[in-house]
Amino acid sequence: MISFQKSDRLKSLPDQFFASLAEKVNHAVNEGHDVINLGQGNPDQPTPPHIVKKLNEASKLPKNHKYPPFRGVVSFKEAIATFYKREYSVDLDPHSEVAVLFGGKSGLVEIPQCLLNPGDNVLVPDPGYPDYLSGVALAEAHMVKMPLRKENDFLPNYEELSQAEIEQSKLMFLNYPNNPTGAIASKKFFEETVSFGKRNNICVVHDFAYGAIGFDGQKPLSFLEIDGAKDVGIEIYTLSKTYNMAGWRVGFAVGNKSVIESINVFQDHLYVSIFGGIQEAATQALLSSQECVKKLVDTYEERREVLVNGLIEIGWEVEAPKGSFFAWLKVPDEFTSKEFFHYLLKEANVAVAPGIGFGEYGEGYVRVGLLTSKERLKEAIKRIENLKIFDKRDS
Repeated sequence: MISFQKSDRLKSLPDQFFASLAEKVNHAVNEGHDVINLGQGNPDQPTPPHIVKKLNEASKLPKNHKYPPFRGVVSFKEAIATFYKREYSVDLDPHSEVAVLFGGKSGLVEIPQCLLNPGDNVLVPDPGYPDYLSGVALAEAHMVKMPLRKENDFLPNYEELSQAEIEQSKLMFLNYPNNPTGAIASKKFFEETVSFGKRNNICVVHDFAYGAIGFDGQKPLSFLEIDGAKDVGIEIYTLSKTYNMAGWRVGFAVGNKSVIESINVFQDHLYVSIFGGIQEAATQALLSSQECVKKLVDTYEERREVLVNGLIEIGWEVEAPKGSFFAWLKVPDEFTSKEFFHYLLKEANVAVAPGIGFGEYGEGYVRVGLLTSKERLKEAIKRIENLKIFDKRDS
């Protein structure tokens, strides 16, 4: 049998860092260990029943058994515009400022291929979502890291970039509420970003995957709420987190008309849009009561309190995330993030995500998800306490 070689472009893709770690977690589970997996980012709650019901109804309609429109069902795109007007007071033209996506990830990987030529620079947050790098590699572009540091509230500092780096850059990724740090963006920061993008002709792509998940009564800002944002960029939204629809693979990009058109042209050559029944169910999610979203955020906030307060109680100095369903925790000085992952898995049957997997500046941290019950979080804390690696605070 002939073994056909991968293309150079495929070989250029970064390694899936977390795939090997997932194998180790699965190996421990298969050996019979009761592993509490706090390292994954997969929502643990089911899709709300009214959305599932709509899919069931829509799946029976013969019209949905045919190819859907290439660029998405009009009623779904209109629902997206209605959603953004209701939630963020942002006006969108559903025909020219909305692109339907097969989940947010596909849009994030596609966009560098839509806008960049080989050798162009892309400004990428570090730590950040690993698949930003996949799109950069497929476009044969060059990544410029924007460090996210605690002392700057995990926001990039544009003054750290050299003029040469800026001049070669055509695209920038941002993500708030942030994965992995749980940080949120201020209006002032987004205003600075719009000015930066305009001055330097850089397209801003804001990954708003966790847009619904803000804590302490704070609703995360949409980038498009800022004056002039549509002039310089787009926002990518997914129903995966807001409505527990991760497996449904449905999301959308909204904003700058020229960028939306490029995405649509690119996707015209790859897909014939998403199954019409899913688009109808997604429309139902966006337009119906949002009480399910409120309850979901309340659930994550309750879990956050259990995790953060419990870890502080055992002597781990941590800060509560302001958004997303992740906490970003400093590892003990004697460990690297990867060593700490291995230690917790072996000694406590607790899995976390090493910060180094999110980039160079993620070293020294681990990401912990709020994606299991309060009881399991308490059990994880108890197991970590039993390792006696943290000194309890003086009473």
